[in-house]
Amino acid sequence: MGESDSSAVESMEFPALYRGAAAPYVEAVEAGHRLRKQLWGMPDAIIAIALSIVVPSVIVGVELASGAPKNGIVVILSGLITPWVGFGLWPWIATRLRGNGPRLDVGLAFIRDDIRWGVLGAGACLTLGSLVALITEHFTGPFDSAAGDAITSANVPRWVVFLFAFLAVFGAPFMEELCFRGLTFTAMAKFSEQRGWPPVPIATVISAAAFAAIHLEPIRFPLLLTIGLVLSFLRAKTGRVGASMLAHGINNLIPVIGLLTGAVWFGS
Repeated sequence: MGESDSSAVESMEFPALYRGAAAPYVEAVEAGHRLRKQLWGMPDAIIAIALSIVVPSVIVGVELASGAPKNGIVVILSGLITPWVGFGLWPWIATRLRGNGPRLDVGLAFIRDDIRWGVLGAGACLTLGSLVALITEHFTGPFDSAAGDAITSANVPRWVVFLFAFLAVFGAPFMEELCFRGLTFTAMAKFSEQRGWPPVPIATVISAAAFAAIHLEPIRFPLLLTIGLVLSFLRAKTGRVGASMLAHGINNLIPVIGLLTGAVWFGS
């Protein structure tokens, strides 16, 4: 992932292990590797989330002010990609400069067993998410995601739809999981442990709630919270974000297929 191997990381005294720490970090400590102290924490998770809102708002605002059509190609794609400055870039910078990098500190790793958990998690996301969506529709009527609605209502070339689908299945799950199940979950676990609170349950709920809230779609909040809880459970269970990335990607793949065939979009 670009960071040095744990055995070659700059030497500093080990911080105490904490419940909810990423599995690669725990394994490195238990193996006796000399690691850097983790100087990143909840402020970095807040910065990451703030950047994911501010950066796209500024860029899309500038594009619209310069005369770009509201449903234009540039606006749609930049609205999808620019939040990744917060979701992906900041977690990498924070852990790289003030820790041991994203692989060790927040569990940006993937092992064979993550395939099993990822597939199971995807099944849970789709099953529980569909149930919650049906219940929500009973009160609100049919609904779509803002992203799905934008792309289906836009007069854009077909290649843009396919590019959007590719980014939704591969790019978004990678970046969002790095932020919410990686940086946010781990930072919240550290924060809770220091205060004597149950770190894993709190990190699971808070990271899921933040994930749901960041989409800024109140009607879809129960659906996104349900999906977020499943993904956060995978992070808690495996200690890595590989399984949650896989589950997130599969969960988005199904509605992407629906998007390409004109069905309703429930993806995240």
